[in-house]
Amino acid sequence: MTYSGSGGELIVSGPDMALFEGTEESYQDRIFKRCPLTVGNSVTIRKLFDFTNPKSIKGHDITIGLGDRLGLASPGHIRLIRELGVFPVLAQQSIRELNLTGRTYEDVLAAAVWAVFREGYTKGYGADGDHLKTHEEVKYALRCGYSMITLDCSEHIRNDFASAPQDAIDAQYEKLPADEMRALESEYLNKSFPIDGEMTIEFNEADFKRMIVVYLPAVKHAQSIYDGLLKGARVDFELSIDETMTPTSPQSHFYVVNELIKRNVDIASVAPRFIGEFQKGIDYRGDVRAFEGEFLIHAKIAEKFGYKLSVHSGSDKFSVFPAVGRLTGNIYHLKTAGTNWLEAVRVIAAKAPGLYRELHVFALENLAEAKKYYHTTENVANIADINSVSDAELPDYLERDDSRQVLHITYGLVLQAVSSDGTPLFRDRIFKFLRENESDYLEALEKHIGRHLSALGAN
Repeated sequence: MTYSGSGGELIVSGPDMALFEGTEESYQDRIFKRCPLTVGNSVTIRKLFDFTNPKSIKGHDITIGLGDRLGLASPGHIRLIRELGVFPVLAQQSIRELNLTGRTYEDVLAAAVWAVFREGYTKGYGADGDHLKTHEEVKYALRCGYSMITLDCSEHIRNDFASAPQDAIDAQYEKLPADEMRALESEYLNKSFPIDGEMTIEFNEADFKRMIVVYLPAVKHAQSIYDGLLKGARVDFELSIDETMTPTSPQSHFYVVNELIKRNVDIASVAPRFIGEFQKGIDYRGDVRAFEGEFLIHAKIAEKFGYKLSVHSGSDKFSVFPAVGRLTGNIYHLKTAGTNWLEAVRVIAAKAPGLYRELHVFALENLAEAKKYYHTTENVANIADINSVSDAELPDYLERDDSRQVLHITYGLVLQAVSSDGTPLFRDRIFKFLRENESDYLEALEKHIGRHLSALGAN
C-alpha cells in the first residue's frame, strides 16, 4: 500500500485491496487498485492503521488546534511539529465553519487522516468538534469519531443580565427554587477559596447573585450534554464560555468549573473570555500588562482543578503569547484556524496576482454579509485601493490588520461563490493553484505557525 502524488490518490495491492473503493488496474502482471482519497477510504485506513485515528489531548502539556478550512494545510503543520513537544489537533472545525465552507465533519477528519498517513506521522493527533451548541451537533461529531468536543455555552449564558441593574438581578435570582438557592449560598456566598499560597477567590453578595443569574443556565446545559452524551466516553471535554459580551471574571470561572466538577463532569480544558480583544487573524488588542495579571489568576484556577486553560481565537496573538506559555508553565491549549487560510491567500497574492485581485475585490464587496458571522473592527478606509497597488505589493495586504480581517472573515463567501450558471467563481481555481504550488503553501504554514510556537516558547 503506497500513497501516491501530492494529494491525489492511494495505490493499493495485496490482500487488503478489496477493502477499498477504486479502480483495478494491472502492470506487468501485477494487479493493483487506484483509490481516490474519499471519506470511505479514509475510514478503511483508520481500521488498518491505528495511528491514523484521532487521540486524546490528555497527557500532553502543549496542545494546539490547527483548523484547516481547505483540507490542505495539515501536511505543513505535521512537518512543523514533528520533532517538537507539541500535540496537534489537526481536525478542528465548528458548525459555523462547516456551513461557510460547505464541508462536513466527515470531510474534515478525512483530510487529517490522509495527511497523517501521507506524512507517516505516528505520534498522534486530535479531532475537535469545535464550538458545538446542541445535543444533535455533539452527536454528529461523536458519530464521526471525533476525540474532542468543545461545548459552546454562549446561548445559555445570560448576557442580558451581565450589566443589568441590581434590582433586575435580585428579581431573577429570587426565581430560583428555594432549596437550590440555599445550597448555592451555603457553598459560595461570602466564602473565600484559596487558589494557591497567595491567591484567593471571594464571593460578595452582589457579585454572587449576578454570577449565578448569568452562568447557572450554562452550568446546567454543560452537565446535561456531558451526562447524556460524553460520560464514560473516551472523549476530551472542553468547556467554552468565551463567546460572551463581557470577560469571564475569575470568580465566574471558578464557580462554573467548581460546580461541574462537583457534578462529576470530567473537564479537559476551559476557554474563558479574557480581557481585551481576541479578534480574528490579528494581534491582541488591549493592555498586555493587565491581561497578564488576570490571565495568571485564570491559569492558577486551571492548575488547581487540573485541566488546561484554552485560548480561543489564538491566531496571531503574538504580543501575549510569551505570557500564555510562561504563566501556564507551558501547559495550555491554543486554537488557530483562519490564519491558515490567510497563508493560502498570501501565497496566491505572491504567485497568482490576478486571482488575488479578484478575491480582494469580492471580499470587500461582500464584507457586510461576512460580518453577520464574525465580530471584527476593520476600517476599510485604511485599505489601499487595489488598482493603485503593484503586483509586487499585493502580499502587503496580508500584513495589515484591516485587510487581514476582511480577507479572513470572507473565506466562506469566497469558497461558496458561484456564477450565474452555478459554476464556482473561485473554489476550483484556489484548489488547483494550491495543489500546483503545494510546497510554497506548506512552507508558508511552517514559517507562520512556527512563529506562533516560537513566541509561545514551544520550540
